[in-house]
Amino acid sequence: MTSKYKDQDPQETQEWIESIEDALEEHGYERTRFLLETLIDYAQKKGARLPFNTSTPFINTILPGQETPYPGNREIERKIKSIVRWNAMAMVTKANKNTPGIGGHISTYASAATIYEVAFNHFLKGPSHPSGQDLVFFQGHASPGMYARAFLEGRFSENNLNNFRRELAKEGGLSSYPHPYLMPDFWQFATVSMGLGPLMAIYQARFMRYMVDRGFMEDTGRKVFAFLGDGEMDEPESKGALTLASRENLDNLIFVVNCNLQRLDGPVRGNSKIIQELEAAFRGAGWNVIKNIWGSDWDDLFEKDSSGLLLERVEEVVDGDLLKYVVEGGAYMREHFFGKNPNLKKLVDHLSDDELENMKAGGHDPIKMYSAYQEAITHSGSPTVILARTVKGYGLGTAGEGRNITHNQKKLSDNEMLYFRDRFSVPISDNDAITAKFQKFEEGTEEYQYLIDQRNKLGGSVPVRVNKPKSLKIPDVSIFKELLDGTGEREASTTMVFVRMLSILTKDKVVGKHVVPIVPDEARTFGMDPLFRQLGIYAHSGQLYDPVDSDQFLYYKEEKNGQILEEGINEAGAISSFIAAGMSYSNHGIHMIPFYIYYSMFGFQRVWDFIWAAGDMRARGFLLGGTAGRTTLNGEGLQHQDGHSHLAASATPNIKSYDCAYSYEIAIVVQRGMVEMIEENKDVIYYLTLENENYIHPSQPEGISDGVIKGMYKMRGTQEPRIRLLGSGPLMREVLAAAELLKEDWGVEPGIWNVTSFSELRREAEAVERWNLIHPDEKPRVSYIEELLNKNHVPTVAVSDYIKLVSDQIRPYVPGPYYCLGTDGFGRSDTREGLRRFFEVDRFYVVLTAIKALVHAGELENSMVDAVLEKYDLDPEKPNPVMV
Repeated sequence: MTSKYKDQDPQETQEWIESIEDALEEHGYERTRFLLETLIDYAQKKGARLPFNTSTPFINTILPGQETPYPGNREIERKIKSIVRWNAMAMVTKANKNTPGIGGHISTYASAATIYEVAFNHFLKGPSHPSGQDLVFFQGHASPGMYARAFLEGRFSENNLNNFRRELAKEGGLSSYPHPYLMPDFWQFATVSMGLGPLMAIYQARFMRYMVDRGFMEDTGRKVFAFLGDGEMDEPESKGALTLASRENLDNLIFVVNCNLQRLDGPVRGNSKIIQELEAAFRGAGWNVIKNIWGSDWDDLFEKDSSGLLLERVEEVVDGDLLKYVVEGGAYMREHFFGKNPNLKKLVDHLSDDELENMKAGGHDPIKMYSAYQEAITHSGSPTVILARTVKGYGLGTAGEGRNITHNQKKLSDNEMLYFRDRFSVPISDNDAITAKFQKFEEGTEEYQYLIDQRNKLGGSVPVRVNKPKSLKIPDVSIFKELLDGTGEREASTTMVFVRMLSILTKDKVVGKHVVPIVPDEARTFGMDPLFRQLGIYAHSGQLYDPVDSDQFLYYKEEKNGQILEEGINEAGAISSFIAAGMSYSNHGIHMIPFYIYYSMFGFQRVWDFIWAAGDMRARGFLLGGTAGRTTLNGEGLQHQDGHSHLAASATPNIKSYDCAYSYEIAIVVQRGMVEMIEENKDVIYYLTLENENYIHPSQPEGISDGVIKGMYKMRGTQEPRIRLLGSGPLMREVLAAAELLKEDWGVEPGIWNVTSFSELRREAEAVERWNLIHPDEKPRVSYIEELLNKNHVPTVAVSDYIKLVSDQIRPYVPGPYYCLGTDGFGRSDTREGLRRFFEVDRFYVVLTAIKALVHAGELENSMVDAVLEKYDLDPEKPNPVMV
């Protein structure tokens, strides 16, 4: 690499270089590294301002003399790899010939086959390994390769492969990408939402360390592997937690980045080098970086490069050039890469154009990949990333090898199929090649036995998802007696109630230690600081300082076996911790119960993609939207006030969402949720919104537990039903106040219902509706909401602190006219009273809507509406809150 500084004493420089050469020859790399680091450290302490270079030369990190001898049978492994390649390509090609446009990806796995096969044959541990199973994030677009290998192992049938991307086929199909929800015995992690995999992998590795530090399991050397693409690394989430991984010394984490230099539309970095850029990012973040750029074919050239011209040339070349050389071939490469300098060109005089064209990139060389993996798994003290250069669409030839169109290549022509067969020596006839016939090794053959033996040595096949957690008994709801009895004369918010519930739960001798409280730097906002001392904040290194509040009882207490995951201002990281804890039953065979509490606006709105992935991966746990409600969080304003998270939750199939008004509701819902997740082994996530408004909580009425879980129960009945009011969450109190006004001021006594979950009501009603639709000859079933309300066809007014669509979910199932009040529009900073008047959800607007509903029903005169407006000073010319 060329220095920007002028050499004032070349002779002295040469002497230093010779000294380093002597050290390398006499003492080796480690001693030389120590000497150089010592010199640099000394110079810096003396005030020398040395430049920080985050990139090393554009050559392999592991030199030929440092490589680990390859332990496998390379010839057999090559045959296996060729058949896996063929089946992966044939699967996608056949799917798109049979069903044009169904999609799939050929080129990603084509570039990564060697990367994966070396890992499968020698490194990735399965569930029966004595050390335990590794956690592996497979690159989503490479899924055909994983299916193709599983087919060779006998895990899938030919019908399964024929039905790639046709999951609804009668014979059984295969999902497009890694989806544990769709293939619960196969895939561990959902990875194809770009950027989520890298971040989740980091937090899975950290949670593995958390489980060890808290004594749930031993450190047996299990690893977390994340196979990624270089284009994916542009996603902010991909690099967002790199420093956490190094700060926590996560040497159980290995990233393998397939650097094929291309994304969907073109080069990842045409004018520079993505490998060098990634190296700088990872080195700067404190990772161990292993670059695997050049295959063994290049070793001899670098060895003969006594002039350093080749090293200079590889520094000059950019990724756009490297792609061009792949497409144009050996003669072009000779002229434009080596031909830049006559002496450099002489270096390859002994090689033909075909030999130049076939010189492999490092990621296509098993020897280079094996050495990289071996160093990665033995490295200690920091996480490792392997940056392996490959060619996208490797082996596709003119069908897409190294070309910008390769990502969208879905099928090959007859000639392209024959070329692919010949390129990888697949032993099939022309007709079988053209028809994309799947290939398999017969049992008893050398290749089949090798394939199975190598996996057996490593503990069985991967990917595989195990679901055999140790049983755990959930305490009866009576453990929360304090919450069931209400707050007496004391006012409390539902957030305070939750914190108290968490404190009670964590003291339980059976379940307590399995609770994982997670918070993104809002613990004091939520009143959780008492838990600092009780549970401790997890820190792998313990507490190396005396906190500023150490003289206080509730000081900030970090400890190695701490229970709370305090993630800082980092919702994406916190939800990744939630996912890791929520998958522990599968990944570690141990039930953990995560409670992730956050500012509700920064949950679904900020990290819904992660929450969707959590559902896909069958995570279990509790999401708590703190300071919820558009008018209940009064002072924070537009960006903070959540009025729509329950809609998002209702759209996520395995999330049950509740907006609780009282302490006993929270106790009932949480206890039921734990039973579902742990004792009944159901893959569900519970979402509860919690508010910061203080009021008195009544004791639990008799016989309402079932209604709380199903979504609604009666608060107050009436002898002569004329209208009913539905309240939810913090606005339940506005409904109760409105009921008093209706009775005292207008002589109308409404029935009052408490809705804990509009979405659960709708789901159950839709399920009943569907059953009735497809069973026309059987007695119709009645939904829970219809069972409760069908006796009286009177107008209904529903109120929540969320947009109208939340309560509108149940409209088709409510008998009689249905009116929704909600907080549509952007939030404001004001008092609760002011906000509720602004959004037209306070007690007075509830009364107005109820009176208007009775007018429409012919129960009252229209003049009553004017009387309500006048009595409560409601401005008829007030702007629509949605529009201002």
